Amino acid sequence: MRERLRGRIAATAFLAFIFATACGAKPPAPVPTAAAVATPTPTPTPVAFADPPKGAVVIPGGRFTMGGGERIEENPPHLVQVRSFAIDPYEVTVERFSKFIEATQHRTEAEKWGWSGVFDIQAQDWKPVNGAIWKAVGGPTSKPSAPNDPVTHVSWNDAVAFCAHEKGRLPTEAEWEYAARGGREGEIFPWGNQLRPGGKPAANWWQGVFPSKPTREDGFLSRAPVGRFNPNHYGLYDMIGNVWEWNLDWFDAGYYSKSPVFNPQGPPAGKDRVMRGGSWMCSENFCRNFRNAARSFAAPDSGLDNLGFRCAYDVRRASS
Repeated sequence: MRERLRGRIAATAFLAFIFATACGAKPPAPVPTAAAVATPTPTPTPVAFADPPKGAVVIPGGRFTMGGGERIEENPPHLVQVRSFAIDPYEVTVERFSKFIEATQHRTEAEKWGWSGVFDIQAQDWKPVNGAIWKAVGGPTSKPSAPNDPVTHVSWNDAVAFCAHEKGRLPTEAEWEYAARGGREGEIFPWGNQLRPGGKPAANWWQGVFPSKPTREDGFLSRAPVGRFNPNHYGLYDMIGNVWEWNLDWFDAGYYSKSPVFNPQGPPAGKDRVMRGGSWMCSENFCRNFRNAARSFAAPDSGLDNLGFRCAYDVRRASS
């Protein structure tokens, strides 16, 4: 129970820190962007792979400049080479997760603890809600979770169990960023450098002033069904916004200064696991983690209503 509480407190404290920074505290000094230190990387040439997982998108391996964002933990920008892998085009949905539960009788950590973290939009604060689980995001008196919504209230441990059942794993942090960038080297978002291309939101994030004045320009107040926005160049949906996504790696704010070039796996140990992509709660005045390079973290037993995942899979080249 203490570890569960630690995860909740750490996540809330982190959000409070970001909110304070966005609401008047002195911002950090500008840092070099990936675009400033690397030349564009061409889109990998498609090759044939043997037995790619059904429905998964195969991402041919290649090099890219990782990091180079707004915050200290997103720097320094550094060259990384990843092996070919496959990844789910969508965040794991409630419907897909329910089939896993039926097949395995897995009990999520939120179910074991009896509560999980829910952001109360009316109260504008996080609350521990008894009975908040993957199929009842707001608690037992709330509407059932919609089948095509991204599954939430799943811990890192729950996500690992699901992916293993699917003969996969969570993506490494390097794989996730490589996939999110979609071959667009040095850009802020999967679709380019403008938050509103063509004047419209390209992902599910909080438009307006968080948490008090939502404008719902994207049509959603919180989570959106998966796939409602255009995919990136690799055909991946919702890499930015909607819900945070668990990564395989332990989190270390200084890891980039010591990361290996080839297929980095993250630190060998730690207290928290990486999560990527931001969520529906990120806005221009709060969080701003709806960026390719943005990093965050939570304790592995944490489950929140803006945190989900997608799976990655090992692949091999087809023999010629």
